[in-house]
Amino acid sequence: MPGEGPGEAGAGRLVSVNTSLEKFLLPGGTSINALPKISLHDHLDGGLRPQTIIELAEAIGLALPSTEAAALGDWFADQANSGSLVDYLKTFDVTTAVMQTREGLIRVAREFVQDLAADGVIYGEIRWAPEQHLTRGLTLDQVVEAVQEGLESGVDQAAEFGSTIRVGQLITAMRHANRGLEIAELAVRHRGNGVIGFDIAGAELGFPARNHLAAFDYLAKEFMPVTVHAGEADGLGSIRGALFDGRALRLGHGVRLAEDIVIGREDDDNTYVTLGPVAQWVRDREIALELSPSSNLQTGAIAAWGDDLLDHPFDLLYQLGFRVTVNTDNRLMSDTSLSQELALLSDAFGYDIDDLEVFQLNAAQSAFLPLEEREELADAIVAGFEEA
Repeated sequence: MPGEGPGEAGAGRLVSVNTSLEKFLLPGGTSINALPKISLHDHLDGGLRPQTIIELAEAIGLALPSTEAAALGDWFADQANSGSLVDYLKTFDVTTAVMQTREGLIRVAREFVQDLAADGVIYGEIRWAPEQHLTRGLTLDQVVEAVQEGLESGVDQAAEFGSTIRVGQLITAMRHANRGLEIAELAVRHRGNGVIGFDIAGAELGFPARNHLAAFDYLAKEFMPVTVHAGEADGLGSIRGALFDGRALRLGHGVRLAEDIVIGREDDDNTYVTLGPVAQWVRDREIALELSPSSNLQTGAIAAWGDDLLDHPFDLLYQLGFRVTVNTDNRLMSDTSLSQELALLSDAFGYDIDDLEVFQLNAAQSAFLPLEEREELADAIVAGFEEA
């Protein structure tokens, strides 16, 4: 729009990051996009619109691989699909670089919510690491406030387009850094201003949850909900640490929990499995798994089982009664949306609308909200699926 600065351009548009407006249908013709959905694992710095990156980069003089939106989107997808973790991580150097100003953070957060709403998401938990957004002089508190302003603006603007969505911030500390307690205190300080939980992310292997024990002790005393990235780039030891050092109520990805499941003999009707102690604990206590199928393929998290979506242990975990949820992780890098992730799983494993409803109810039950509000979410899911 003429005359708008880089922090305001496109403020009224409900435009997809890449594919969130692409239509996905179940075999019976039901629109997955139209179904009410819940997003629990979605990174703010992984969900920017390519055009927004171009405009914000121009404002700060940042060179990009391309200054054409479609080509830039393809570059992100190619880097993420390269099979190289180094190349994958380079994409975040670009996105975080344009998220260092108040205006940039507000715009990115606002559009992030608009894109969720456009995809039928009615509740989203948005995780991001404030410590990665301080290079242009903002403080930790200022970046949290800027993101919250953008999120609230996105909710309001989505409502103008007829969409109802609720969102909350998951404040994330970087595993390799030494700021866990400081970031935990930041999360608690902003609990009344949009922050609903805490996470640790970044390099998993070699950086166990126990390194941030002081933060987790503090959060437990403050009754702040915690999710921990675990079981993605590391195995059962990392999941143990998330559960017992981190006191995680959910596992970020957690896909390698399947390493603790032994598949035994089969007969005509059944496959017999044995759960190890970690898997048993997670299932029996209904600790949610924040699974992200496309991302799990890209990062090699399921390499032990194969390199195709059909090899993903999602269905094994689902059939065994684990509380599985479906997520995007990084919509830009995976060139995906929540509707697309559900469509991919439906195609791979033959899931129907009832299965998709289970996944959404699992997410509603696992949201970092009071019980009454989780029940309201579940009611909205049931009503929306019945209507469909």
